[in-house]
Amino acid sequence: MDLVPLIERFGEPGAAALGGAAIALAFGFFAQRSAFCTRSAVLDIVRGRDLKALATWSAGFAAAVLSVQLLLTFGQLDVVETRFFSTAQSLSGALIGGALFGLGMVLTRGCISRLLVLSATGNLRALYGSIIVGVVGLATYSGVLVPLRDALGGLWSTAQIGGNDILAHAGLGQGAGVVVGLVLAFGALALSLRSGLSPWRNLGGVGVGLTVAAGWWFTYTLSLQVFEPIQAESLSFIRPLATTGELAIGNGAVASLDQGVLAGVLIGAFVAAVLFRDFRVVTFSDPGAPSVLRYTAGAALMGFGGILAVGCTVGAGLTGGSVLALSSIVGLAAMVTSAAIADRVVDGRAVKSGGQMPAPAE
Repeated sequence: MDLVPLIERFGEPGAAALGGAAIALAFGFFAQRSAFCTRSAVLDIVRGRDLKALATWSAGFAAAVLSVQLLLTFGQLDVVETRFFSTAQSLSGALIGGALFGLGMVLTRGCISRLLVLSATGNLRALYGSIIVGVVGLATYSGVLVPLRDALGGLWSTAQIGGNDILAHAGLGQGAGVVVGLVLAFGALALSLRSGLSPWRNLGGVGVGLTVAAGWWFTYTLSLQVFEPIQAESLSFIRPLATTGELAIGNGAVASLDQGVLAGVLIGAFVAAVLFRDFRVVTFSDPGAPSVLRYTAGAALMGFGGILAVGCTVGAGLTGGSVLALSSIVGLAAMVTSAAIADRVVDGRAVKSGGQMPAPAE
């Protein structure tokens, strides 16, 4: 695809922003319609629910892995020079940051991608949480928390185990990645049938996964046509919040892909909510709503943990997971495990006794 006319008209940062916005708009729309949420998927397992949220998440993860592995196999994408493989990645950061992020998303009733989607549908609790994530994320990305981030992240890295490529560790070629994607796709289909997931919600989950592949393809194609070298990447929401904070305080940053992604997901979710009459103002004063302190603590943990883990459940889980990066899979596993334990400890007693639960993000 020739992106040169777009680059010439809007400049390299502008072209990246527009492409990111278009892809994230689709993500926001699909995520809103399918109620795509990692926390909800975890709760399906922990609480023995109907598995619909887990089936939706599985459809998205499988679609991301399979489509990206196909792009790699057919030479439409090269990730060797991306951040996941060109430099050592922190495994201690993935474990510690992932665990903190998992706890945070239980306290705030949703991960950051879910909070952003909900913010666009009128949920002021989610909007407040997103702002706190952004503030703490900025402090961790380029502010006062950088020394702590570096200390924890430097404890153990992929350099100590010979790299970040799962297929390379297993001694497998690129074709094995497609096999992994197919296995995940068949598993997601079986889970969808078992849970009775509606075709439309299943399609929404798949759509979320395909936007991750679209992000990889767009940024890789753009990287081949711009004058200044850039790395291919895909959707993430923690870093965009942090870099948008840098832009807001006027440190010389330029709006680019990150800002396009944030604008796109908010617009896409808002359009979906309005079209399907899901827009509703939600506040902390609603019956059963969690406290402001709970949201503040959870969002702060996600802001620090997400930057430390180099991604959220989408940035590490789907984007990094789709290229089978070990650090991302470790981070995702830490998020899921921590969320499962946190739900049992924080909210499990109320669930077991049949008491009133705080209003969920969903």
